[in-house]
Amino acid sequence: MVTDSKDIARAVDAAAVMELLDSRPRVLALGEPTHGVDTPLDLRNQLFRQLVEHEGYRTIAIESDCLMGLAVDAYVTSGTGTIDEVMEHGFSHGFGASGANRELVRWARAYNEGRPAPEQVRFAGFDGPLEITGAASPRQALTALHDYLAAEVDPDLLPCTARTLDRLLGADARWTDPAAMRDPAASAGESAEAYELRVLADDLTSLFDEWTPHLIRATSREDWDRARLYGRTALGLLRYHFWMADTSPGRMTRLVGVRDQMMADNLLALAERGPVLVHAHNAHLQRDISSMRMGDMPLEWWSAGAIVSARLGGEYAFLAMGIGTMRHQGVGAPPPDTLEGVLYALPEDDCLIDPARLTAALGAARPAPRVSPCFGYFPLHPAHLPAMDGIVFLKDVLQDTA
Repeated sequence: MVTDSKDIARAVDAAAVMELLDSRPRVLALGEPTHGVDTPLDLRNQLFRQLVEHEGYRTIAIESDCLMGLAVDAYVTSGTGTIDEVMEHGFSHGFGASGANRELVRWARAYNEGRPAPEQVRFAGFDGPLEITGAASPRQALTALHDYLAAEVDPDLLPCTARTLDRLLGADARWTDPAAMRDPAASAGESAEAYELRVLADDLTSLFDEWTPHLIRATSREDWDRARLYGRTALGLLRYHFWMADTSPGRMTRLVGVRDQMMADNLLALAERGPVLVHAHNAHLQRDISSMRMGDMPLEWWSAGAIVSARLGGEYAFLAMGIGTMRHQGVGAPPPDTLEGVLYALPEDDCLIDPARLTAALGAARPAPRVSPCFGYFPLHPAHLPAMDGIVFLKDVLQDTA
């Protein structure tokens, strides 16, 4: 369908990305169509290193628990802990087991060695403290915010004591019961204590905002940023637990939507600090509405990337990732009439595609959507081409050998 690729495909490197974008966006997002494979992450590492070294990006954010990620950031900036410890305790979703993620952390630590703080690269998780089996207790985030405020403002201004929070939170097991993901009755999210905690969390974050000038002077911008993270995470978790307890038809749609809103809030906060590189699943970064099926239930929601793009406009850029084959995962050669099939027919292997030039080269031809050949793999959708700033295409992804 495309006879000449020279104006469409180029090597995947920082120079080609910036040429494609014309200017440096504040948030530059690179997606992937599936999780658990290191080859796409190896390419991510190579590209992100170049963008840090040559384009001034100073934060790398990945789809992992935002609170756990604080330990990784402490390691890469100051050497706190060991790499084994942060790979085990600094990542959610099992991503700490990835050799490519380990290499990213190792490189960031080496890059920062001897550099002043403003020149160091920072690490962040931007997902909520959520797993497919459920959500964390709001205890860590809520008590950390309360502790921060209690040390700096008049006790009479606090809406509650630490003891009250502890009583209302109760045992963490009541929040983390995996049965709650499928059985709303197993969730604590609509209990009387949960309602009271949502009010207290709102009051604590309001007090935090009111006293921002004093808090930044009395502590530091870094400490204030961390406390702000605790506040929005506590509110997001309490909201998520509420919807876990809900029994309406919109329950699952609200859950995936709340998760991506938490992601978006974290990315927007990171973007206030400076230019951010982001890596996550395409479905969390695309501008078009995201969709998937859970059993026989179709879900549609707006991704973190769509929310950030709506807020930042041209300061957000999205590079989608597509894969031709991944045979060890059941992904064979794509049908030639699909978008991946068109790209697979190009002579280049791994390459960066200009979506606008690809669309022009296709002319009246319109590729069909590829049917997902395996669980967890989301093909590129041809209708999303106009909302992509670029496509990173990996022709053949082989099984990891490390």
